[in-house]
Amino acid sequence: MAPKKFFNFNDNRPWAQHLQIVMQLGLTMAGSIVFCLFVGRLLDRWLATGGIFTAVFIILGIVGGGVVVYRQILEVTESEKNKDSAPDNEDLK
Repeated sequence: MAPKKFFNFNDNRPWAQHLQIVMQLGLTMAGSIVFCLFVGRLLDRWLATGGIFTAVFIILGIVGGGVVVYRQILEVTESEKNKDSAPDNEDLK
């Protein structure tokens, strides 16, 4: 008797794909904010300013991350829309 699998990806493929998209969006947003935070802190240390660049770059990171996440969402929804509306080519053969 074969051991039962804990998680079968074939049975849960849509769920796993949605989880992948959500994780990608979250990591993209967090990565852009953290990257801009470090750039702002580096500029503040180099120019001896009191945190102005950190605040500006955090705002830029939020806005830039939001734009990238929005584009990723549009790309996913367009590919889903095209996949749903495309006719099956197997019927034509």
